[in-house]
Formats: sequence, structure tokens, C-alpha cells
Amino acid sequence: MTENQEKALYSFLENTVSPFSLEDAVAHIRKHGSPRGGRHLIAELNSLMEIRNIAFPAGNQKWMSRRGCFEKARFAISPTREELLNGVLIPGHRCTPFANPILLPQEYEFFWNSQRIPTTTSEGDPEDFYPYYSIFGEEYAPQYVARDNPGNEKAFNEDPYEDPVEVSIHVLDMRNIYRSSTFVPGDRFEVRILDWKKGKFALERVAKDQWNEEDLRSWLVAAEQGFMESFAALGPGLSTEEQIAFAYWYGGERMRTVPAYALEEFLYEKTERIETVGYGIETRFWYAGREIPDSRELEKSQILPDRTLLEDLLFQKRIPISEYVVMAYVRDALFRGDTDVGRVIERVIPRSAGSLNGRDRNFLTGYIIEVFNEFRDTYNRFADKNIGPIRQRIGELHTAVIDLVARLRKGDLDETSLPKHTFIILSQIQEHAATVLEDLNTDKEPPESDLEAIDNSIDSMIDTYEDIRELINESMNNFRQRNFSVVRNIDSDNGEGRIVQISITGTDVWRRLDMSGSYSLLDTHRMIQALFNWKSAYGFRFLSGNKTLDSKLCLNELNGTEVSYEYGPKWIVKLIFLSASGLVKGVRCIAGAGSAPPETLDGPIRFRRYLDILENGSSSEKRKVQQELGEGFDPTAFNAETCNTILKEF
Repeated sequence: MTENQEKALYSFLENTVSPFSLEDAVAHIRKHGSPRGGRHLIAELNSLMEIRNIAFPAGNQKWMSRRGCFEKARFAISPTREELLNGVLIPGHRCTPFANPILLPQEYEFFWNSQRIPTTTSEGDPEDFYPYYSIFGEEYAPQYVARDNPGNEKAFNEDPYEDPVEVSIHVLDMRNIYRSSTFVPGDRFEVRILDWKKGKFALERVAKDQWNEEDLRSWLVAAEQGFMESFAALGPGLSTEEQIAFAYWYGGERMRTVPAYALEEFLYEKTERIETVGYGIETRFWYAGREIPDSRELEKSQILPDRTLLEDLLFQKRIPISEYVVMAYVRDALFRGDTDVGRVIERVIPRSAGSLNGRDRNFLTGYIIEVFNEFRDTYNRFADKNIGPIRQRIGELHTAVIDLVARLRKGDLDETSLPKHTFIILSQIQEHAATVLEDLNTDKEPPESDLEAIDNSIDSMIDTYEDIRELINESMNNFRQRNFSVVRNIDSDNGEGRIVQISITGTDVWRRLDMSGSYSLLDTHRMIQALFNWKSAYGFRFLSGNKTLDSKLCLNELNGTEVSYEYGPKWIVKLIFLSASGLVKGVRCIAGAGSAPPETLDGPIRFRRYLDILENGSSSEKRKVQQELGEGFDPTAFNAETCNTILKEF
């Protein structure tokens, strides 16, 4: 699709409230975007709908726009005690997914008794505000706070590794409303959408006992079902916001009306079927007790539904980038003063990604020469002096990531030896780097604040890349050592070995073991207790589905790929059998993360809250939590050799 056609499509979606067919959308695009070209416009549009998830499937080859889905919806907001005390309401993530996604929270307008609610500002430590943006993804909360106003952006850009001491955000001035409506903790707001496109909402007080528990329970059931169907249809999706939008679609009309729980209340307090899980360097909502599986491919979300010939060539090399990224590499070559086409090709397609046949190489060479000729006459290296170094850094990072993924994909390395979510993390870095390259494919210098923000984001991406590369190298060394020990210690009486991942559900704590298949589940219980420093204070059992397993069973007797280890009333540990590992003797820890919670703690939810207090709480709160967790408790502590010292007794 052309740029004008895409603009016409999004205009159509912004203004359509009834179910529509692809033919309806194409007719609008041809009328308002471009009457010519796009012979395969319907096919392109269908791919765009399915890959980018810009509309909801309504059945019978019909689609529904976000506006059509949400404009007549009603939802709930539950102010916190802090907001009531300060006489404010922080929009933050509260209107997700009902608001027009192109608007930022500070751009919303709210009304009370038909009068617009005035805004004011609230100052404080940014950590105090992050919880109000966490549904967008905990990793994105600082960005939302920074984008609230130019002062915040400047403060965040001063040091990419430390939060500012204080920030200011726009909030609703609710003092008169709270006072006149006798608002108390437990009361809610029912929210009605006045204008989806412009982000206008009306608030109405709901007393804490006004909605009965049975009605709230029916909403909760619909919400949980909506999220389950969203996960099944989208997987982790492009973002938490996308997951939530589809959950409200699949949850049906009941989920889009009241009585209802506020979304954050539902996700963080009411449901036991959904939790926040790590997804590479990001977070997603997911089935409680499960982890999102890794993939050997770069993100499918980057696949272009209407690829050009060049983009298709790159896609066949498993490099899902647009022509604009290639153009950015050409600008980088001009900045370097190196117009050798062959070296540009090697930056775009590292040798590890495979060689090009003669026809493809000639095509790519011709394209790059054409872009060189187009840019050369107007390129000014002096005018590029601020953008050029940043473009060069991000281009080098992008090339390095593509190279590393290609080498890992074709290397003789057992995936189970790699750090958790290796390919997801590399894919996320690659996608962010490609986006920055597209943004820097320009000869017009962005504002200085934007360049600072981009430069800081590159620092963060490079740090993450170097961290994961170091972990990969360590894992490869462990893999080689393990293979050597396997050859040296073959014992025909031990049976086939297994790679087993042991994860405490609801936490980021996990261990990956390479162990003899002759070990029993009882042996595994003892290993778990030793590795997590638990003391067998509670009873335990192993389950496969709903069936209790005999603890005398050996690992090689288990046909399933996932077993649950229930320990006491609060802890569930998942055993995921990743692969066979050949003939091994004994057991060895090959990867892991996080320090295990004390077994006496009241479950994973309390553990996560304690970790949040350790990071964001007051001094008195931190002292209390340290008493519960143990002095010097480090939630990030993990050392494979320490684990292996513990495992020697097995």
C-alpha cells in the first residue's frame, strides 16, 4: 500500500462504527487515497488486518474498528487512597483500551455533570507515578511519564541510567468532586465515552456497595474468558495494550459494560488465571503459571504484509526490514565517506546470514546504486554531523544483532543451553534498531531533545545486547563443557538425559538442569528444595494435568512435557521438559535467574509486592520487607556454579 492509501485506511477506521468488509475499506481507499495501483489491495489489506491487528474479526468476513467496538462502551476506574488524599485522578492507563490509541493520557478530556474537569500538575518521585502506567508495560512506564511534558523529557534525557529526582505530570483536579460527592475509598467511577476520536470521557460516581457481587462476578468470568481467547489468538501480541484490546473484544458485550471491575483491579487483585510475565526485555500478560515460549525466528510482527521485491528478498534471508532501513544504511555510507556498494550489502546482510545468488546480488546492488545516485546530489555531510554518528551507532548494532541471530540459528548449539528468551530479546533489539534507522533515514535534523532521547535509547539497547551476548557466550562454554563431560562420563546404566526447566510460577525465578533421566520425581523434589533453599516444611505432590503422579516415577517414564510440583498451599513450580540430552551422569545447572523467595512467604503475589517495595518503597517499608526476605536478600542473585556445588550431593 502507498502512503496515501494507508492514510485513507486509518481515516476509514477512525470514522467507521459498524461492521465492515474489506471491499468497503478498499472502496474508501480508492476514493480518498489513490484510485490507481494496488491491484492486490484486498489481499494486502487482509494481511495487514491479520498481522498488525488494526481491527477485530467480526465473523462472516466482516471486521469491526476500535471505535465501533468501544465508543458505546462503559468501564470503571477505582481511585487509589493516595489520589483521594491529594484530590487528584491520574488518567495513566485507566482508559485502556477504550481510548483512541494515538492519544496520550494527558490529552484526554474528562467531564463531570457536563462540565469539563480542570487539570493541574502533581510533582513527585517518578517511581510514585509508574504504577499508574504499568498496564502499558512496566518497561514503558518511564516513557509515558517522560512524554507528559517537555520538562520531564529533558530531565530523563540528562542521565539514561538514573531516574530524575522529581517529575511533574498532568492530573485531574478532583478536590471539589470528591468533596461534593462524598467520595470515599472503595467508591468507583463509571466512565462513559463521549467522543472516542478526541478522547473525551464522562465520569459518574458509583458507591462501593452499589454494584452487587454477583454482577461483578459475571464480569470477571467474561474478562477471564476474553483474555484466554486473546492469548490463544494473538499469542504475546505486539504490546500489552493490543492484548487487552482483543480481550475486551473476545470478552463480548458483558466485558464492555458495567458493573465491572477497574482493569488494574482485575489484573492485579481479582484474577488468578492471568499474570504479568517476562517477554524478553518487555512484559506481557499471560496464562498464570506459564511462560511464553522462545522462537528461533525474528518477530513475526515485523513481517510486512505488502512487501516490495527488495523487502521480500531480505525477508527470505530472515531479515524483516523495510526499504527505509536500507536507505538509512546508504546515508550511513555517505556519512562514513565509504560508498563501496559491497560493504553496504555486508552491513545489511552479514555473511553469516548466507550468500546471495547472482541475480539477487545484482538486484540489491542496482537498488543501492540507485539510492546512492538519488541521495548523493543533495547529501551534505556537515548538515548530517549530528544525525550521522547516531545513525552509524544504531546501524552497527542492527548489523551485529542480525549477525548473531544468524550464527545462533545455524550453529551446532542446543537451544536449551541458551539464556531464557534469547531470540525474543534479540528480536526486540533488532525491531527497535530498525525503527530508529527508519526514523533517521532523513536529511532533516530532528529537535535536539529527540536526538538525545534516541541516543540514550541506543545506549540502553547496546547494553542489553552486550549483556545477552555475554550470557550466550557463557552458555556456549557451559554447553561445550557439558558435552565434554557427557563423552567422558557415559554410563549405559543411566538412561537418556533430560533438559528440565524448573520455574516458580508467578515469579521470574527459574533454573535449567541437565540431568539423568534415571532420577525420580522424589529426587527432583529434593533438588528443588536444595536449589531454592527451602526446608521441606510443607507437603508436596507432582501433577500432570489433574492427575497426581507417583513420586517414584523416573523422568524418562514421563511422557508429558510439563509437570506441576505443588509445595504447600501457596507455591507451584513448573517442570518443563525441553529436550533429551544424550547419555549423562548426575545433574548440572546450565542456566537460571533470580533468587528464590522464602518458603514461608505467603505466595508469589506477596513476593512480587515485596520486590516492588525493595525497589520503590520507603526506608521503613524496605526494612520490614528485608526482615521477611532475609537480610541482604538480592532478588537478582543467581550463580550456576553455586547451584552445581549444591547439586554435587545428588
